[in-house]
Amino acid sequence: MSKQFDVIVIGGGPGGYIAAIRAAQLGFNVACIDEWKNAKGGPALGGTCTNTGCIPSKALLQSSEYYEHAGHHFADHGIEVKGLGLDVAKMIGRKDNVVKQNNDGIVYLFKKNKVTFFHGRGSFVAAKDGTYDIKVAGVAEEVISGKHIIVATGSNARALPGTPFDEENILSNDGALRIGAVPKKLGVIGSGVIGLEMGSVWRRLGAEVTILEGLPTFLGAVDQQIAKEAHKAFTKQGLKIELGVKVGEIKTGKKGVSIAYANAKGEAQTLDVDKLIISIGRTANTIGLNPEAVGLSLDERGAIVVDGDCKTNLPGVWAVGDVVRGPMLAHKAEEEGVAVAERIAGQHGHVNFNTIPWVIYTSPEIAWVGQTEEQLKAAGRAYKAGSFPFMANGRARALGDTTGMVKMLADAATDEILGVHIVGPMASELIAECVVAMEFRASSEDIARICHAHPSLSEATKEAALAVDKRTLNF
Repeated sequence: MSKQFDVIVIGGGPGGYIAAIRAAQLGFNVACIDEWKNAKGGPALGGTCTNTGCIPSKALLQSSEYYEHAGHHFADHGIEVKGLGLDVAKMIGRKDNVVKQNNDGIVYLFKKNKVTFFHGRGSFVAAKDGTYDIKVAGVAEEVISGKHIIVATGSNARALPGTPFDEENILSNDGALRIGAVPKKLGVIGSGVIGLEMGSVWRRLGAEVTILEGLPTFLGAVDQQIAKEAHKAFTKQGLKIELGVKVGEIKTGKKGVSIAYANAKGEAQTLDVDKLIISIGRTANTIGLNPEAVGLSLDERGAIVVDGDCKTNLPGVWAVGDVVRGPMLAHKAEEEGVAVAERIAGQHGHVNFNTIPWVIYTSPEIAWVGQTEEQLKAAGRAYKAGSFPFMANGRARALGDTTGMVKMLADAATDEILGVHIVGPMASELIAECVVAMEFRASSEDIARICHAHPSLSEATKEAALAVDKRTLNF
């Protein structure tokens, strides 16, 4: 007889492991299945985020930022660095250790919360008597059964048609995190989050980086005033960004990769690089899930179809994170995982898509929540806008990083905050105040009246709120 569980979670990434822990906290007997392996073949819980995404990329971004500061900015502080060197292998090793710490942390959390872990690939076998049989294909194959199934299988990097990833010359985000030496020339196709972050890492370490983007606008999903400020900063740093290109044939050889493309004017161009990162988006991962065995519905993109509560077409089957609609963000997956566990328990789980923050961890960082100015104009909504530059912020001056601004958008009649957009130092941290404010439907006046510590970067948020009413104090 198969092992019986109240809840089985397929996938141990941010959505999956968080859902499993929350369900266990609510008193359910929970199992989680995940197939990620470390270098020794053991479990590597945390999914793409921990193993080849959020966590390792931030480790490398931090290392590369220290390197650039030592080589180019410490002198401004009176700090002399002689004989600056770079040990890429050690840098990659540190990144791997950070990943392992996170992997091990999730294993500990499972033990603490009494979540039963199965190392292998989970797939549907059959539905019977109000439960679902799930096969675990690992070192040994076994079948377990559960009343509620939460699918959290994440996403995979999208490859260019006819150009598969070899992770040696043609790299996904995975290969981009494991480059063994700084390439002289690095190409990136796609100027989204992954392309910009990985391009920034290797540019800081000495690579000549060219980013090719098919869209005519830079960061089209970002408020365009913020996007233009970011583009100016990246160009000044040395990132070469070409917009409106049409990529043609890509050839690999002993000397690297050659990319044929047409520029925005339609002129034929060739880019020769040592390595090429392709970051043109991600696709929902249902490989090996065997959804047809139980009649689980997928959409035309291969994502699992769910309603607003993450319910699928099958009773007792739920899906969260990258494998369903909505933004492919780790924290969105976490919130959905918690909400589903609570809904299974009869509670009212809550996820507000309008207050999910977005962050690009470049330097300067870019972060935003809510609607852009372009979206408000398109919707015909009357609004007020206020912005404040970091060049007028005392803490930013002390840091030596005054690039960018905070921009706040509020309803013209009610003053409710509709969106906040930041490009500049520590934007990823500053955005949290704005998320809280919007979740409680605060007005710009509410932020303007709150005392912010001085000197702090957060004062720029207060000043942007004051600017909505055209009464900034320091600019």
